[in-house]
Order: sequence, then C-alpha cells, then structure tokens
Amino acid sequence: MSEQQIRIGFVTISDRASRGEYEDLGGPAMQEWLGKALTNDWEAVSRLVPDEQPAVEAVLRELADEQDCCLIVTTGGTGPAPRDITPEATAAVCDKILDGFGEQMRSVSLQFVPTAILSRQIAGIKGKSLIINLPGKPSAIADCLNAVFPAVPYCIDLIEGPYLETDESFIKAFRPKHAKKPNA
Repeated sequence: MSEQQIRIGFVTISDRASRGEYEDLGGPAMQEWLGKALTNDWEAVSRLVPDEQPAVEAVLRELADEQDCCLIVTTGGTGPAPRDITPEATAAVCDKILDGFGEQMRSVSLQFVPTAILSRQIAGIKGKSLIINLPGKPSAIADCLNAVFPAVPYCIDLIEGPYLETDESFIKAFRPKHAKKPNA
C-alpha cells in the first residue's frame, strides 16, 4: 500500500475578505501553524468564501469529497452575529459531530478572553475528512490548535485517513499505545 497523499483544506469565511475589503489573515495563520506542526509533505487547498451558508456548505463538500482533504480547518463565522453561519454549515455537511473539540477550544480561549463563551465553533467528520471550525483572530487560531491538535492525527487514523506525523518540538500527537503506524 502506497503512502496516501496528504491534502489539507483551509477555508476563510468572511464577507469583507471575500470582497477584497481587507486581507485574509486567518487562512495564512492556519497554514503557518500546520506548517510548523506537521513533518509530512502535504498540499494546501485554500478557499475564501462569504458568510453564506450554501457557499460554505458547498466548499466543505468540495474539499472533503472532491479534493480528498483529510483535514479541513475553517476560520471565521463562529460568533453570535446574524451572518455567523459556519457552525450551521459544518453541522449540515458532517456525518458526526465531535463535541469535545468545541468544548476544549472554548475552555482554552476563556483563559485569554471572557468573550470566548460567545464562540460556537464545532468539529465533525464528513466521510474521511475531519472539519474543525477555528476563530478568526490569528492568535486565537494558534491557541485553539494548540489545545486540540494532539488528538487530530489519531482521529484521522480512525477515519482511515493518512498517517500524520508531528514535529514533537512544536506539538506532540497522542496515539494510544496499541495504535501502530501503517506498514510498521
């Protein structure tokens, strides 16, 4: 069995950034963090969409079903404002919701800012893709990824995705002792 190609989807959900009114900082922040975390070779598949639920659902489906991204991370659209629809779009396309991701991200974020309780980010599985909603602020993206990423490689193992290896000097993945690397 040959090693699976690793593709990671990055989705920025923002009306203003999608119109070119300001620079997308969240998408690059997610890519930079994962570039430090993973030692595998991987390919980024980036998208920028407005806060429109049908558009967000369509891009999540495309990245999971057509682009075969094992991991899809989103930024933006997770607050309580009327146009914040990322969690609804994510839930609409996912087969399973993984509540622990959102709980952990909010818990960690509350150590930095009391308004983290307003965050509605979620995570879930669509086929062989793990989708994680992250906040829009680059520093909060890093805080949340630091909190949940140790579980991400094993989750992707469980949904039959590629074997993700981390730079343990940056972040250490957790896998149970019985979990073995394919072909090991």
